[in-house]
Amino acid sequence: MSDPQHSQNSQEEGTEETFISHLVELRDRIIRAGISVIVVFIGLVYWAPNIFRLLARPLMENLPKGGRMIVTDVTGSFFVPMKVTMLVALVIALPYVLYQIWAFVAPGLYQHEKKLVVPLVGSSYTLFLCGMAFAYFVVFPTIFRVMAHYNAPLGAEMSTDIDNYLSFTLTMFLAFGVTFEVPIVVVLLVRMGLVTLKKLKQIRPYVIVGAFIVAAVVTPPDVFSQLILALPLIVLYEAGIIAARLIVGKQAETAADEEQTAS
Repeated sequence: MSDPQHSQNSQEEGTEETFISHLVELRDRIIRAGISVIVVFIGLVYWAPNIFRLLARPLMENLPKGGRMIVTDVTGSFFVPMKVTMLVALVIALPYVLYQIWAFVAPGLYQHEKKLVVPLVGSSYTLFLCGMAFAYFVVFPTIFRVMAHYNAPLGAEMSTDIDNYLSFTLTMFLAFGVTFEVPIVVVLLVRMGLVTLKKLKQIRPYVIVGAFIVAAVVTPPDVFSQLILALPLIVLYEAGIIAARLIVGKQAETAADEEQTAS
């Protein structure tokens, strides 16, 4: 007859070993993800000044005559381009980083969850890049042009510190990157059954008001900048509703076919 105490001890030891093995695997995957970012950074670091100039181009092209970027911190001219290059390296290596996360959590997922995660992560990454591109090619030139127009009557020299400029651009990249994730969020909410398409349509007026509130908080205090963020947010919300309708409708049709086949 087996000893209950011995069995319990064996079970606890097995659980502890499993937990430790998970921690070791997590550590290894974090190290791999970090190394991938560092490798890309090392490959780009030689062009760090060029990368920063590329980031600063929307501002430099819209500055009035005599306007320029300045450095107020002694180490700013070195560390700011390094920060920009590291962020670019992170964006480039992000697919591999996401793969490491996926490889760690995949064994604990069901098969239907695995089928959902891969397209979800891929589309989220793509939409985030689209949001950053929209900010760089559309939002930045418009905002800087408007700010230069406001500055012209003052007769003041328009200059900005490179560190402040980096903080501003990162905020905009993050804001528009997250904004472009709205369709994914809407589809997930409907797919998980947390909200219905009918409810999404009912709260549309509140979403519109919320979009303008978010735009007023995130963007500079002018109408054009707020419209540039609010309008895409509203359009993307509608796109999410359409995508959710297509996906949920397709799933409902498939479930009906399976039920009919089974009967």
